[in-house]
Amino acid sequence: MSEDRPQSRLWRPWLWPAFGLFVASLVGLGAYLADELVEGEGWAIDRRLLIGLRVAGDLQRPIGPHWIQQSAVDISALGGPTLMWLFGVSGLVWLVCRRQRAEAAWIGASLIGASLISSSLKYAIDRPRPALVPHLAQVTDSSFPSGHSLVSAALYLTLALMLAEDARSWAARGAIVGFGALLVVLIGCSRVYLGVHWPSDVLGGWCFGTAWALAVFAANRRLHRKRFATGTVRDDRG
Repeated sequence: MSEDRPQSRLWRPWLWPAFGLFVASLVGLGAYLADELVEGEGWAIDRRLLIGLRVAGDLQRPIGPHWIQQSAVDISALGGPTLMWLFGVSGLVWLVCRRQRAEAAWIGASLIGASLISSSLKYAIDRPRPALVPHLAQVTDSSFPSGHSLVSAALYLTLALMLAEDARSWAARGAIVGFGALLVVLIGCSRVYLGVHWPSDVLGGWCFGTAWALAVFAANRRLHRKRFATGTVRDDRG
């Protein structure tokens, strides 16, 4: 992110209230889902979607050709802890090597914070995994929220937003953020397709993960704006 101009390409002052309202709405929706589960409530649409993704009369088989199941497994792995930490640490090291230490710190905050949020919510709510259909992937922990959905949203969207700031056109910035969002959506959908999460688990993960990514990005922006205003930042990247 270049510091040779006082205004970020992605930010204008009048956007802050709308931005804050959007983040609050995401957190509110996630909190609503969590509260309903704590009270023992469930959603009929969860059951309908899981059943609808399996062949009638044979719940072991997901709908669609075999390659879709393999693709779901592959896409799901992109949100797993192994690749999340590999990508996160690689991005952090790359940013440090480019002397973008503030950005590296925010990537670390995004990954660590999202992991802690996911683990805390899973422990507090302790929702059982869906037993309605056979699982097509191995799982061991609680169901809500989907950790794959939450952590991937936090990390991939944080990376996409930071990379988009260096893009030279709105089309390029939109493509970067759009690809990050598409990847997050596919990861979440793959978890439902594999039968290891209720759809509401994934929705909750998207809400909390996206809110965290936006909060991290906004904090990064405000810090840079403040440092630029006080003259303590200059662009060392050419």
